[in-house]
Amino acid sequence: MVALITGGSRGIGFGIATSLAKNAYDIVISGRRGPEEVASSIRHLSSRQVACEYVVADVSSAAERERLLAGVERGFGRLHVLVNNAGIAPRARADILDATEESFDELIATNLKGPYFLTQLAARWMVRQRQADAGYRGCIINIGSISAIVSSANRGDYCISKAGVAMATTLWAVRLAEFGIDVYEIRPGIIATDMTNAVKAKYDARIADGLLLEQRWGTPEDIGKAAAMLARGDLPYASGSVLTLDGGLTVQRL
Repeated sequence: MVALITGGSRGIGFGIATSLAKNAYDIVISGRRGPEEVASSIRHLSSRQVACEYVVADVSSAAERERLLAGVERGFGRLHVLVNNAGIAPRARADILDATEESFDELIATNLKGPYFLTQLAARWMVRQRQADAGYRGCIINIGSISAIVSSANRGDYCISKAGVAMATTLWAVRLAEFGIDVYEIRPGIIATDMTNAVKAKYDARIADGLLLEQRWGTPEDIGKAAAMLARGDLPYASGSVLTLDGGLTVQRL
């Protein structure tokens, strides 16, 4: 079986890639960094005795999305799991009274438009595979964020992009149901990655003060375990579902 994880060389994406490799999936990861910058990640994944390839691709580019999928088809001839993980934070947080269209356009292109149309390409291929083989099972996993439902007025562009991912998950689940292709969203909370390093001290203090039910940062491994469960089909009768992994942050309390 073959899994494609965008943004899979570090952070949440690498946690997912590692977990899927442990489950004997051949792995393709993509990202914007050069191959030399991800060599250690590739060695780690390959040590699981699975095939692993890295493709330089920016999901915000239509041409690069097409090249990415063509490369997977050429190299492996099949695709069972797509994980839309690649995403960016704003270059600078800005009050929505002052935020720029440039930042908005960049986040929407990478976080929403890119995975939406990469899913379109992958889904067409998955449908063809299902039509050729009734035993084929495809799975698409979108990595969202609690920012889809928890507003941050100093990064509205990010919140809106993730709210769009939530709706895209529902749309694709509806459209692909007739082909038996499951679509899910994993909605992480505060996860320890390069992206959250800049706010570590802030959230260390808030976690210690009771922000979460589980008083720790989430890890890429937490997200990876959930993704592997979905990829294996261990959560049947649930296409379109959202798995919220946020340590209880969004649980309402009095």
